Amino acid sequence: MIKDIFASTKYLEKGLDAAWLRNQVISNNIANAETPGFKSSSVEFEDVFAAALDDTNGFDNKMTRDKHISFSGVDPDGVVPTVVKNSGTDMRMDGNNVDIDYENVELAKNTLYYNTLVEKLNSEFSMLRMAITEGR
Repeated sequence: MIKDIFASTKYLEKGLDAAWLRNQVISNNIANAETPGFKSSSVEFEDVFAAALDDTNGFDNKMTRDKHISFSGVDPDGVVPTVVKNSGTDMRMDGNNVDIDYENVELAKNTLYYNTLVEKLNSEFSMLRMAITEGR
C-alpha cells in the first residue's frame, strides 16, 4: 500500500530525469554550434516511455464499468532516456550539423516541459500533505 502512494511520482521523476538530460544535450549542442565537424545529439525518451506504458506485460484486464482503472504493469525504473547522435546531416561545409534556431526552440520547449512536470510533482506532494494532515 505505501509503495502505491508514490507510484505516480516515479513516472514524473523519470520525465524530469529525461528533461534534465535533454537540457544538458541541447546546451552542449548550442555550445558547439561553431565547432567544425561537431554532430548534434538528441534525447529519445517519450516514445519509449509511452510504448512501455502501453505494454501490459501480457495482462489484459477487462473493464466492465466506466470507473474501472486501466492496469499497466510497467516499471518506470526500466525506461531510460537515450542520447542519440544525429550524424546523418550537415548544416555547414565544415561538417557541423547544429541548427542554432532549432536548438533554441527545443530548449524553450524542454524548459516548459520540465516546469510543467515540476508543477505536477508539487501538486502530487500537496495532495499527499493534505491527506497526511487530514486537510489542515
